[in-house]
Amino acid sequence: MKIAIASGKGGTGKTTLSTNLASLLAEQNAVVLADLDVEEPNSGLFISGNKIHAEDKFKMIPEWKKDECILCGNCQKVCNFNAIMKLDKMIMVFPELCHACYACSELCPTKSLTMKPKKMGELKHYRSGNLDFIESKLIIGEEQAVPLISQTIKYVEKNFPSSTTMLFDSPPGTSCPVIEATKDADLIILVTEPTPFGLHDLTLAVETMKKLKKSHGVVINRFGIGDAKVEEYCAENDIPIIAKIPNSRKIAEFYSTGKLLYKELPEVAVELEKVIEYIKKHQEST
Repeated sequence: MKIAIASGKGGTGKTTLSTNLASLLAEQNAVVLADLDVEEPNSGLFISGNKIHAEDKFKMIPEWKKDECILCGNCQKVCNFNAIMKLDKMIMVFPELCHACYACSELCPTKSLTMKPKKMGELKHYRSGNLDFIESKLIIGEEQAVPLISQTIKYVEKNFPSSTTMLFDSPPGTSCPVIEATKDADLIILVTEPTPFGLHDLTLAVETMKKLKKSHGVVINRFGIGDAKVEEYCAENDIPIIAKIPNSRKIAEFYSTGKLLYKELPEVAVELEKVIEYIKKHQEST
């Protein structure tokens, strides 16, 4: 089962939920946690293990062959991302804009644009008992997260059977990286906080999941601050509230030192068990 943990905004507690849930589940069963927030992965601050694999990740970028080009400009016409520009006597390629769709290369009449690999990031695989942790990270200056997210998910699918519980710590927001991280998930858990900002961004995330036709539920983090507007919104839209992680100074203190909360605070463990129970019920009903 693939479970993506997402939110409409950053800083709501996705990583807190992902790492604690993965570690608790791994006490009984095989679990994979993949940190798909490749621009700034931080699950590794809370999950330790032995590194068993590492590899560089690449995307394909066109390389212009001057001698063979007839400067027809077809490459510029077919590129939907403005990654290629035809000037008077040359073709300019902008690697940061390229989506590696191969249109320019495949439709070039003289085969003057050969696709070449360009490093975009790194993937590392750690293991600790029943828990496998996959972390991918973009290199500095790389702007596109989607290709690395896609390759990370493919790595997980290739190396683990479908019977394994797969948790995806998704990027924040509702843009392309989130779509890539959640589009093939069986269940989306949206993390929010009971504040006006939390409610605003939760509504955006919910609408996104509806467009993707994904089953989703909500975990309220820092419960006890703000107001009840998030609960009212969920009730009005028939969105299940799976768990409520309390607002606590102790939680912040343990988090700041890189400790898993459920091992230190029984009240957090109780809420995580509710999440596990919800996942089991959803799995049985599908």
